Amino acid sequence: MRLIFAFITMIALTAPAAAQTADPYADARAIVADIGRIVTPNGVQETFEATLGGARQVVNVRGADRDNPILVFVHGGPGAVEMPFAWAFQRPWEDVFTVVQYDQRGAGRSYPLNDPVALAPTMTPERYRDDAIELIELLKKRYAKRKVVLMGHSWGSIVGLSVAVKRPDLLYAYVAVGQGIDFREGEKAGMAWTRAKALAAGNKEAVAAIDALAPYPQGDFTIAKADGWRKYAIPYGSLIYNKPDLKYYFQTPRLSPEYTAADVQAWGKGSEFSVTTLWPRLADVSFRGVHKMNVPIVFLLGRHDYTVPSPVAADWFAQVKAPSKTLVWLEHSAHMPMVEEPGNFFAALLNDVLPLTKEKK
Repeated sequence: MRLIFAFITMIALTAPAAAQTADPYADARAIVADIGRIVTPNGVQETFEATLGGARQVVNVRGADRDNPILVFVHGGPGAVEMPFAWAFQRPWEDVFTVVQYDQRGAGRSYPLNDPVALAPTMTPERYRDDAIELIELLKKRYAKRKVVLMGHSWGSIVGLSVAVKRPDLLYAYVAVGQGIDFREGEKAGMAWTRAKALAAGNKEAVAAIDALAPYPQGDFTIAKADGWRKYAIPYGSLIYNKPDLKYYFQTPRLSPEYTAADVQAWGKGSEFSVTTLWPRLADVSFRGVHKMNVPIVFLLGRHDYTVPSPVAADWFAQVKAPSKTLVWLEHSAHMPMVEEPGNFFAALLNDVLPLTKEKK
């Protein structure tokens, strides 16, 4: 995970020298902003600060019609904010949902708003869950809604599923993308997949490096060891299917209307801070003991996802009981299906999620 965030930091901190005095992407960003501007009479496009659990956090809301249902996106990481990427895939969603992105405590544009030293002790899975609950309550009041759709991606799926377990009354549905179920089990499955890929490719260095991580994921749960196998998994397509070069994706924020050059730098710093602080606290997070959900669930899983291995999520999905449940496989995706298959992803939102928001008469 930190391998990814080291790459983020590299991009943020090694921008062209001109970026220190003038933003070379300002003109392009203005074009993207104009293309994406919400101009419908009943539309909403706003960014504001909310204090959630005592921490100041940045919230972005966009939609063509504020009467549409709200979809709250909980980003991954920890610290991998989605707001600066959203312009590249989210616009079609905004015709049928009011979409909410927020930078979690310690991440992205929220990172410089709080003292990291004071924030670090509060960074627990339970606090992130309760932040999300506070945000949903705020949004319900602000936009006069009874419920919302909650979407969790990667680390955000831990937050999202925790909210769905604790407060199903707030949700029309819970939508899982890159769903984590059991951290140690997921790490074990990802390492085994990567080792098999390396063995088949004759990559003796990778096989030896992965074997040297033992007894991980048992014992000490460190981000260094998590990085130790992911550095080999990503080139095999564990994160983005058939596209091991992640440069195109991590350049996307440079054109984001929501992120300035300074915000991109904060993103890199916040990512490093968040994953380093939070990762050791995730070792024993597991939903294996959850056998029943009291809210409809929709799982949108990349067939080739071994960053957060999709077979582990599919196995849990098969046994859990819920008022309704739908599993959609994105056959040409790994961990980022909203980017990898944006059309098929949006079709699933239309066909499998939107109908769940229709109020019964």
